[in-house]
Amino acid sequence: MSSPSSFFIATPIFYVNDVPHIGHGYTEIAADVLARWNRQNGKDAWLLTGTDEHGQKIQRTAVANGVSPQEWADKLVEDAWLPLLKTLDIANDDFIRTTEERHITAVQKFLTRLYDKGFIYKGEYEGFYCVGCEEYKASADLAEGQAEFEGEKVCPIHGRPVEVLKETNYFFTLSKFQDQLLELYKTRPDFIQPESVRNEIVAFVQRGLDDLSISRAQLEWGIEIPWDADHVTYVWFEALLNYITATGWGSDEETFATRWPAVQLVGKDIARFHAVIWPAMLMAADLEPPARVFAHGWLLVGGEKMSKSKLTGIAPSDITEVFGSDAFRYYFLRAITFGSDGSFSWEDLAARYEAELANGFGNLASRVLSMIARYFDGVVPDPNGELGDADQAIRDTMHKATAVAMDAMERFAINEAIQSIWTIVDELNGYLTEQEPWVLAKSDETRGRLAAVLYTAADGLRALAVLLSPVMPAATAKLWTALNAGEKLGALEGQLLSEAGKSDVLPVGTVVGALEPLFPRIESEG
Repeated sequence: MSSPSSFFIATPIFYVNDVPHIGHGYTEIAADVLARWNRQNGKDAWLLTGTDEHGQKIQRTAVANGVSPQEWADKLVEDAWLPLLKTLDIANDDFIRTTEERHITAVQKFLTRLYDKGFIYKGEYEGFYCVGCEEYKASADLAEGQAEFEGEKVCPIHGRPVEVLKETNYFFTLSKFQDQLLELYKTRPDFIQPESVRNEIVAFVQRGLDDLSISRAQLEWGIEIPWDADHVTYVWFEALLNYITATGWGSDEETFATRWPAVQLVGKDIARFHAVIWPAMLMAADLEPPARVFAHGWLLVGGEKMSKSKLTGIAPSDITEVFGSDAFRYYFLRAITFGSDGSFSWEDLAARYEAELANGFGNLASRVLSMIARYFDGVVPDPNGELGDADQAIRDTMHKATAVAMDAMERFAINEAIQSIWTIVDELNGYLTEQEPWVLAKSDETRGRLAAVLYTAADGLRALAVLLSPVMPAATAKLWTALNAGEKLGALEGQLLSEAGKSDVLPVGTVVGALEPLFPRIESEG
């Protein structure tokens, strides 16, 4: 088992049948912020992401585009999925592809272990299959088709007809693990979050579990069943294994022992796979279940879940090319309650960018550094003990905001953490308005007071740079450089978040530099 000083978080691996949209980006930035936050709190944090490249949907998409499945996957990964990480400033530690040999070898080893232990058997299966989900669907989970699909059973997620398949497959004895799963949920009530998803999963398992078909006999694009070359592994079964195949299971047990178990960050539509099938698979192999399964909500556009097939998908680059990666990261993690559905609109993004980022944080940083340059030749002044109640209030805000943010991030309440940190921005802006340093600068008699005000504000910027660095790494790096804080305090990424709220940390006498606009004005069209 990994030590308490480690933190392993994994995104689901994304299906390469199409290019990424902002829903995928939302998952990536949330995982990245959580990893960065834990890493900057002194933990050995490790972030895993990657791509799922097998299955019927990939094979059909590749054929439709006149290429092999491997060529299709290679092109999508290189042209779309890897660039997404750079577009959004994702600091992942590994990127797993299910077509890699390290994955294939470990999957076959895992299958053999379960087969030898009697948890896999051969049988007949007939049922409704959604190619979009790569999943068999119960009749009760299907919807009645509308318009062109009237009279047909359709997948409620994709809105397209399901296929009726009848095959001889291999099955995993999922039904044997019902009681163990319910005991897991009972003894570890925070294993599945948020509570709404936990309640749904518990109710689902309590109704009874069927054994899971884990192979396909009429599909070539997949990982071969080790003892039967006529079958390939069901894409979900082998894809779930990426979380351990990427961390050394089956090849590097020492590394695996230091990493596992993982926090599984997933969309709520795939929570069942991760909170039911996945822990059962691990139990069957005598491995520890995940540390936690956290299901975030959907991003909605026009009231519908993000989807390329429904033309509601928006490319992350459409946003970052206008507003930048930091604004993308800030907006989606601040504006949406993490764990709930959230609606996206260009109008809301633009309004928050202007009010909160450009006018709020960006203008604050620019004003403070400009006044230090103007009134103290760019040298952080000594407050000389001239501190009053207003200055202490800022220090109290920094301390409280840090404590609240630390607690919120422990609960994965990312939006609450950012909201708490932002109280420093708001309080500092109000503080400058009340203290009027530009007026204090007009008289030598108030120069000491001016020094106290600008030192307090500059130290507040230092705290903000540290606390917001996991959320907005580019802007905070620029601010840290302009503050020249690294000269005596060290690199920004080396600052402990838990100590960011301490006051009077920025060294007096530090020579600050120029700061380019952190969030440039966006020129509106028309």
